[in-house]
Amino acid sequence: MMNQLILGDCLEVLKKLDSESVDLIYLDPPFFSNRNYEVIWGDKGEVRSFEDRWSGGVEHYISWLKERVEQMHRVLKPTGSIFLHCDWHANAYIRVFVLDKVFSPQNFRNEIIWKRADTIKGNFGQNKKTFDSNADTLFFYTKNGDYTFEELYKPYSEKYLENFYKHTEPETGRIYRLISMIGPGGAAKGNPFYEVMGISRYWRYSEAKMKVLIEKGFVIQTRKGAVPQRKQYLDEGKGVALQSIWDDISALSATSKERIGYPTQKPESLLERIIQCVTREGDSVLDPFIGGGTTVAVADRLNRQWIGIDSSVAAIKVTEMRLQKKQTDIFAKPFSVQLHKYDYDTLRYKDAFEFEKFIVQQFGGISNAKQRGDLGLDGKTQDGIPIQVKRSDAIGRNVIDNFQSACKRYWGIQSRDFELQNKTYGIIIAFSFGKGAIEEVARLKNQDGVIIELKKVDEIIPIEKKPVLALKFNDLGLDAKNQREIEFIATAESNSGIEFFNWDFHYLAEKGFQADIMLDKGGKQSQKFKAGTYVIAVKVVDNDGLENIEVMTLKINGVVSSH
Repeated sequence: MMNQLILGDCLEVLKKLDSESVDLIYLDPPFFSNRNYEVIWGDKGEVRSFEDRWSGGVEHYISWLKERVEQMHRVLKPTGSIFLHCDWHANAYIRVFVLDKVFSPQNFRNEIIWKRADTIKGNFGQNKKTFDSNADTLFFYTKNGDYTFEELYKPYSEKYLENFYKHTEPETGRIYRLISMIGPGGAAKGNPFYEVMGISRYWRYSEAKMKVLIEKGFVIQTRKGAVPQRKQYLDEGKGVALQSIWDDISALSATSKERIGYPTQKPESLLERIIQCVTREGDSVLDPFIGGGTTVAVADRLNRQWIGIDSSVAAIKVTEMRLQKKQTDIFAKPFSVQLHKYDYDTLRYKDAFEFEKFIVQQFGGISNAKQRGDLGLDGKTQDGIPIQVKRSDAIGRNVIDNFQSACKRYWGIQSRDFELQNKTYGIIIAFSFGKGAIEEVARLKNQDGVIIELKKVDEIIPIEKKPVLALKFNDLGLDAKNQREIEFIATAESNSGIEFFNWDFHYLAEKGFQADIMLDKGGKQSQKFKAGTYVIAVKVVDNDGLENIEVMTLKINGVVSSH
């Protein structure tokens, strides 16, 4: 599974995924709240999805959600798990009419309560007649009884440490507590009876093991006549086993460094806990409503494979930039972004091998895993017909000649059968084909019975022009600290309409675009600068997800100049 961001309704995308291919699904679907605040990004795809959900009240919402969860059940591996995040508005309906129906009650594992905050903004007036809600629900289900699970632990609380770990070894400085060594159940449980330090009891350990513990200084008798106890060191403990009330992870504050401008963004520590408890490195994670992209960002950091889906262009593009900003390691795994439309320039000048893989897969074929030893071919259809990809325009006759030779080598002794049976010999994909290529393909078919299909890229995926972008600035003068304030104004045009802008105020071409501001609907920003040279970059994203970038170099030293 290649790491993928996919724009679209998750129901349609899920239908195209392989059965039993995902280890973990985390979904945080739009809550049933009867309030418009769930339209967060505000783009066409999100608004359309919102309207679909709300056309028939809670019954319609549950039906909308259930048909998507049914597809999630299909793509989940037999050992896989699903965590569904919801709030009080519909959690009872979701458990009974969606999760129990699709996964069955016997595969219910936990109802986890996530306490988001100790205090919240609420109605503190005299007429208040309810308790404030400061918690969400996470339903944990598995596909079967045999599933991946790793028990997690929280650190001991200060109060717990004060009450139990009261002792310190003078020689080592190690902190410990004393625990009982008495064998529960006595003889009935097969525990041995003997004397230790003048005290006869049924003990947990054999006499031989008890002797070793005493020799190592692990057994203490606090006073004469007291029952001996064993030391349990703090540095040997794992912590407190995680339970179903999670009150140690707070919702993100307004000033959190994780904040990207997404109001309902979940903290990375919450997703880290979920991913670590039910997956291992290399496993696959799916989030069908990625929103701000936290799930895939954490999965990527934890070396899991992932797929993120959303109907919002903004959700996909902001997540893409979030990943690009995090993936500073040269060994970071690549990921693909699937949109409704694609920019010609980006595809035409993409890395050749990456383009070959991408377009063969979009065509429904199987791309070659290696660049060499492929007989000049770049993939094949599901039926085994060879495919060659040319990342160029106006393909000439020589390409047809070379491809025919490659097909002969590929088919071997079967080659003549294709000519006699009038079957497709091979397929060439390119941006466009010249007159010579088209004529040669026709001649081969008419005279030799050799059928070579020519497919243009825009017949496989829709291609559109990227938005036009311009950047200018205004010098607002010096402030009290002798810093110069600059106002930047970006303007853009696109056939589909402009969605938002992003800004990188420390742009380095070798690192690529690293957004300082990920979501700017207006295209206007102000920054203060000391004397020096600065490279500013702005990126625009349109409603198709296509983008363009403009870069400006500013020299500030008494006056401001740019180039």
